Amino acid sequence: MCLGIPMQVTAVEPGHARCAGRLGERRVRSALVGEVAVGDWLLVFLDSAQERISVERAREVDATLDLIEAVMQGEAGDGNAAFALPSAMSSEQLRALSGARAEVPDMSQEDSQDNSQGEIA
Repeated sequence: MCLGIPMQVTAVEPGHARCAGRLGERRVRSALVGEVAVGDWLLVFLDSAQERISVERAREVDATLDLIEAVMQGEAGDGNAAFALPSAMSSEQLRALSGARAEVPDMSQEDSQDNSQGEIA
């Protein structure tokens, strides 16, 4: 599995950027994201920038990586991610996150229950 690491551009070279992040300083290929500027945040996979991201997104990814690292070291982790964890979401929020359409209640079941109750009474 390959994980993206948020890194901030500290210097620009032709086709590359010098970036700093949780893995220290790296020379990163920037061809896939176009021109970058000092201060930009990039999501880096195997020393190649794949996406330009906001500082907020960089914090979210770093918080997630902190949780993964804690679990891998046998710690439970505090569960304080910088975003809502899916385990704490409602079914409606999970559907929205996955792109699923909202459920439409099946009215035919309710009608048959109402009729059957009326017949029994």
